[in-house]
Amino acid sequence: QVQLVESGGGLVQPGGSLRLSCASSGRMFSISTMDWYRQAPGKERELVARITSGKTTIYADSVKGRFTISRDNAKNTGYLQMNSLKPEDTAVYYCHAFVGTGTFYAYWGQGTQVTVSS
Repeated sequence: QVQLVESGGGLVQPGGSLRLSCASSGRMFSISTMDWYRQAPGKERELVARITSGKTTIYADSVKGRFTISRDNAKNTGYLQMNSLKPEDTAVYYCHAFVGTGTFYAYWGQGTQVTVSS
């Protein structure tokens, strides 16, 4: 059974940094595309960043130049480095990934709270 376990959220002051991690519990499985989404109170969930199996990346315009998505395929783990954080980055951040061997299925992490406030 596959689980995506997130860590690294917390409270940070504006201008600060956080690094989120998303680890897949299924060591025998591979991850193809991995995404980070976020959902702020009263808003829809939005795509923040995506990284493919070939490490091609895309970013939401609101985080370009501040956030970096990466992955360690040997560890089946993805990361979201968030720098120059702003109050509007406050949200629950979710990891989403396609995991499998021949056929890939979509999984969501449980979410981790990021709060940017002074």
